[in-house]
Amino acid sequence: MTDPQFRFPGQWHDVLAAERSKPYWKPLCTFVDGERAKHQVFPPEEDVFSALSLTPYESVRVLILGQDPYHDDGQAHGLCFSVRPGVKVPPSLRNIYKELADDLGCSIPDHGNLEAWAKQGVLLVNAVLTVRAHEPNSHKDKGWEKLTDAIIKAVVAKPEPVVFVLWGGYARKKAKLVDTKRHGLIEGAHPSPLSVKKFMGSRPFSQVNDKLRAFGRGEIDWQVPPVR
Repeated sequence: MTDPQFRFPGQWHDVLAAERSKPYWKPLCTFVDGERAKHQVFPPEEDVFSALSLTPYESVRVLILGQDPYHDDGQAHGLCFSVRPGVKVPPSLRNIYKELADDLGCSIPDHGNLEAWAKQGVLLVNAVLTVRAHEPNSHKDKGWEKLTDAIIKAVVAKPEPVVFVLWGGYARKKAKLVDTKRHGLIEGAHPSPLSVKKFMGSRPFSQVNDKLRAFGRGEIDWQVPPVR
């Protein structure tokens, strides 16, 4: 990340260009590079900005905010709540799938890769973009939150309306960044096993599509396709 030729993916590079000159950026890069030199860090370096690569700035219709990348082997690949095919579906994502089935009748996939959502304009971004292996929240408060707040603000600044989905207390603190006069906002309990009873029945996916239709921005096909 200390490479002077570093670029955020696509149009995100211009949108976020000012972040690289802010006081937090160099210390953040130094911290992450140091962590990778001493420890195993997830996701792999090439996947840190996968959410931005798969969902270009101009394509964002929905933003779902996670907190921290998955911290076990082979899980994190740069999209919140998502894991690569072949990796066991984590509990929070299993609960998301159950609610999706109840809400829209979608069949429950046999894998946890949410790239199909990302490619439709669902920005699946965590507030913190890296983590030390097996140590949740180990990269919290090192600067990532400043960057991801800038990402949220940039999406809020888009001329087209966007639907923001904030699950759980941590994500819901970001509601103050959203201009609800222009954008949609859906808040609810986190899908983790600790709060799943409040999450189930909240019907967030049909709510998102209702708001997108009202905005004239189509719908998301939430059915996760099988791995080809």
